[in-house]
Amino acid sequence: MPAPQDSKLPSSFDDNQEFYETSRLTKLYRRITAEPLIPLGMALTVWALYRASRSIRAGTDRAYTNRMFRRRIYAQAFTVAAMVGGSYYYADEHRARKNREVKVAEAAAREKNRAWIRELEAREEERLELERERKKNKSS
Repeated sequence: MPAPQDSKLPSSFDDNQEFYETSRLTKLYRRITAEPLIPLGMALTVWALYRASRSIRAGTDRAYTNRMFRRRIYAQAFTVAAMVGGSYYYADEHRARKNREVKVAEAAAREKNRAWIRELEAREEERLELERERKKNKSS
């Protein structure tokens, strides 16, 4: 039985739900929950910089402005320390996750390759069946 002409060809993205479902917000949420100290340090840096700029605009309390600039520097140092510490702390976990992802991707690629070969074999069988039917119709 021949396949319909409008049948969908197999794609390399078939059965890859993460490709279709992962949004930027999902990725951002995953990164924030994985290492929450980095966004905290960034928020503290932004807050201190905002307060310092407001104090500069007001122009009244220079000591407060300098205190906010120092807090900004401390917050930036905290953020950098969180990044470096997190990279050391989570290094083994990241490596293990990468290895799992590679193994899963290899297994998925093998299965996708098998499915593609099955599809090609089925199409070849359909083509041969059509040729046999045409020869049969010509001979009768």
